[in-house]
Amino acid sequence: MNATKQRVLLGMSGGVDSSVAGYLLREQDYEVIGVTMKVWPQDCISRAKDKCCGPQAIADARGVAHSLGIPHYVVDEADQFERLVIDYFASEYQAGRTPNPCVMCNEKLKFGNLWSKAAALSCDYIATGHYAIIEHQNDRAILRKGIDRRKDQSYFLFSLRAPQLRRALTPLGRMTKPQIREIARSLGLKVADKIDSQEICFVPGNDYKTFLRSHLGDAGFHRGEIYDIAGNFVGEHDGIELFTIGQRKGLPGGSLRPRYVVDLDPETNRVIVGDGDDLVCDEFEIDRTNWIARDLPAEDLDLTVKIRYSHAGTPATVTPLEDNRARICLHEPQRAVTPGQAAVIYNDDVVLGGGWICRREAPVAA
Repeated sequence: MNATKQRVLLGMSGGVDSSVAGYLLREQDYEVIGVTMKVWPQDCISRAKDKCCGPQAIADARGVAHSLGIPHYVVDEADQFERLVIDYFASEYQAGRTPNPCVMCNEKLKFGNLWSKAAALSCDYIATGHYAIIEHQNDRAILRKGIDRRKDQSYFLFSLRAPQLRRALTPLGRMTKPQIREIARSLGLKVADKIDSQEICFVPGNDYKTFLRSHLGDAGFHRGEIYDIAGNFVGEHDGIELFTIGQRKGLPGGSLRPRYVVDLDPETNRVIVGDGDDLVCDEFEIDRTNWIARDLPAEDLDLTVKIRYSHAGTPATVTPLEDNRARICLHEPQRAVTPGQAAVIYNDDVVLGGGWICRREAPVAA
């Protein structure tokens, strides 16, 4: 074995992206060790057999590792996943916020707890199949959007701290999805045409309400009342956990105009509804900010902000505040700015940082 090679621990989900990432790293002369995290308890794993945490995914990852001639390990992170991701997911809904478990999983597990495994194997880096660019410049790392804008996943990596980014590799960032599939086909990998998962990996059928019922039980739901923004009683609901900002389904009828959820008040368990115009927002705050960029100026900055992963991004003025907060003033008002979601801040294609959207005080009558 060439002692000068740098060693990389590669997170392998059994999909085409992480599989080709292993090939690219090997071609770049890294010594690659594949690892798949088992993040679902054994008694529930059959529910997620088609997910990145299921048995088929582990088998696919092992098969690819064998084809590439790299070692492969499975690490059981079920307990940590339950505590750091699933409990967070459920508690955010209970608090009237809409969670983003992928961000949390990246920060706490893939680039967090997994580092102890990497260190034990004398690895220099952790690598994943994310479509994002991490540029290493001396003692710092810069996070950029992936070249394939339709697949760009830099949004999900905004909360990584500087030490995590410095030891991270994302070899797919400068490639497109069709290129990745073509490489996989040329290598004869069985996962070359495997369908991408579009769902939260631990929520079967993307039915988060059923998942919450099974995870929290009936006692975990906070029932309450529905009011309009003028303070008029509209009806009752079976749990604030069953609603998100911008939601239209599941609301009482009887209104001439479409109703939407415009606010959730966890202190009173009230769901506030209004019409489409009430969803529009031009200013909000974020907390628990993480600034990747060094020496961020204290004054206002004109940048681009994404208020959710599927959002194209919009011009905004960003004002850093005390206590790891920032104020975001949108140049063009946006619909359904949702508490609990990440607002990620870009300067062109560079991720400067971001934070978690805070709840606004809604203009609701007493």
